[in-house]
Amino acid sequence: MRYEKLIKKGDEISITIDSLAYGGKGVGKTNNFVLFVKGALPSEKVVARVVKKRSGYAEAVKVKTAQESPHFISPSCEHFPTCGGCSLQHLDYQEQLEQKRQQVIDLFRRIGGIQNVPLKEVVPAEDIYHYRNKMEFTFSNRRWTLPDEEKGVDASFALGLHIPNRFDKVLDINTCWIQKPIANSILQRVKEMANELCLKPYDIIKHKGFLRNLVIRVGGRTGDVMVNIVTSREEPELLLPIVEMLVTEFPQVTSIVNNITKRKAGVAFGEREVVLFGTPYIRDKIGEHIFEISANSFFQTNTIQAENVYKIARELANFSGDDVVYDLYSGTGSLSIFMAGLAKQVYGFELIQSAVEDAVRNAVNNGAYNCQFYHANLDKFFRVTPILKKIEKPDVILIDPPRAGMHPKLVKDVIQMSPQKIVYISCNPSTQARDVLVMSKGNYKLDQLAIVDMFPHTPYIETVALIRK
Repeated sequence: MRYEKLIKKGDEISITIDSLAYGGKGVGKTNNFVLFVKGALPSEKVVARVVKKRSGYAEAVKVKTAQESPHFISPSCEHFPTCGGCSLQHLDYQEQLEQKRQQVIDLFRRIGGIQNVPLKEVVPAEDIYHYRNKMEFTFSNRRWTLPDEEKGVDASFALGLHIPNRFDKVLDINTCWIQKPIANSILQRVKEMANELCLKPYDIIKHKGFLRNLVIRVGGRTGDVMVNIVTSREEPELLLPIVEMLVTEFPQVTSIVNNITKRKAGVAFGEREVVLFGTPYIRDKIGEHIFEISANSFFQTNTIQAENVYKIARELANFSGDDVVYDLYSGTGSLSIFMAGLAKQVYGFELIQSAVEDAVRNAVNNGAYNCQFYHANLDKFFRVTPILKKIEKPDVILIDPPRAGMHPKLVKDVIQMSPQKIVYISCNPSTQARDVLVMSKGNYKLDQLAIVDMFPHTPYIETVALIRK
């Protein structure tokens, strides 16, 4: 009988972990049967309990450590591992980089069908803590209680992060080690004031309550701070004491906004916005360019590493000076503007209207007059509008999609536009490898690949690819 058939849910298996899979789970084999073990590290010997059985592999959780990994380090954060955000904080940073390198190579081999993956470099982060310039926290009346807390403890208020795989439970956060120190101070003071004022957190199940989210942005290069308080209705008088506290205690705060949403979905994105103090945006800087960023606009969450991503993308594009460039998913225009000085013309395409407005303003402010931006749903834009008859076809296409990657029809649109070069930035190399495979069937080839570690201590990976016709 095959060993696989002997394995069943609930079994506890001793195993040595060989590597990390994309997503952060440890991978080990026993009698050629693969186990994915949550929380396990490379070279660690563990006892793991099977929780899901699949054809050819099983998923498991670590029950105990039989022999510690030589790459183990003590995590700094008091919320580790309950939070789930920095799931690799107990793994030595150099080993994090090595595991991410191997994961990218494996993904492009398995999904992209490329055996000799042209991975040229892995760029480490200068700051492995306090690097995020934006964090979203959730108010909740359903606080996650910890195992060492007394039964019946008050769990009616929390301001923090969702427990993994639980939309209804929020872990109250005291200090987040990957956001800026000033953001941690603001988090604590807003939490204290909300409690003092008896403001009701939103109940995600009953859809009642006032406070929904606290979103803090900090300019990585400028130090400007935006505080965005998301509520279920517009009652600015209830927020006035918090606004006065922030203005008094934190002079770095240049923008306080209130996003209002009646949507039932737990997303920190308002249907309307009211400016409570200062400007409706903050400024940040990438290279020599200054960008204005509004509350709901996308901007790279690690400013310093974003600059490294853009520099690599610019090197790979190797502009001639006469290139027509399309920037797909252009956001606030940061990538378009960064490239504009080396191109003849840049056209940016973005779904979020406020981001398009930011991009236009940023282009003017930075003197990038050869940039033009369009409000566009890229899933269908190039097929339902006559835009390609109005503007020049691209020599180079820049792509920086969300984690889900490109819509399949957009990949075909890009191939039909027939650019000489595609520079594809991705925060999900698995969907990037999938899209590259489709492009390879349309007479394109992956020429170079680089990793920039935007997200230390997390399983997330940022890659930059040059794809040539």
